[in-house]
Amino acid sequence: MAAPLSGPEIERLVQLLSRLPGLGPRSARRAALVLIKKKETLLQPLAAALEEAGRVIKVCGTCGNLDTSEPCGVCADPRRDASLMCVVEDVADLWALERAAVFRGRYHVLGGTLSALDGRGPDQLNFGALVERVKAGGVREVVLGLNATVEGQTTAHYVMDLISPLGVAVTRLAHGVPVGGELDYLDEGTLAAAFAARRAM
Repeated sequence: MAAPLSGPEIERLVQLLSRLPGLGPRSARRAALVLIKKKETLLQPLAAALEEAGRVIKVCGTCGNLDTSEPCGVCADPRRDASLMCVVEDVADLWALERAAVFRGRYHVLGGTLSALDGRGPDQLNFGALVERVKAGGVREVVLGLNATVEGQTTAHYVMDLISPLGVAVTRLAHGVPVGGELDYLDEGTLAAAFAARRAM
């Protein structure tokens, strides 16, 4: 058995970094080396920022977003259209829509998708709060901003079954050919969705 290349503290840093999305063991080792070499300018400020973030960031009790205030900045913004609600799987999806600046309503984060394989049923997701928010009134349209995966489609149908009886319009994001996309590079599912969602010019 080969001896460890470095001390236990460095190995622990590498192991923790390798748990981050997109970082395998090699990338984590390279990132750890950069952090250690730039201890004063990178490692120590990063450690302080992580500690501060862990202390002040909280989950919004209204929509499920992450922020330092309660309710979050999106829910507290009076300029947003409270009659429009976009349902997303994760906070990352909410942030992506905010970066694109294409939606000026409110959000609801489910915390994942329904998945029998992963053991995620309705009780593990934030469906109850969604129904309560819609029942409270003022919402005229619920937009399903769920991924075009099997789990995302299943979850979208489940949300439609929950919301439709409440007399609120339920819409979903269009799927199909991306802007700048070439047909030759698209998969069959994307092309099929594009044809199904075609509209008059």
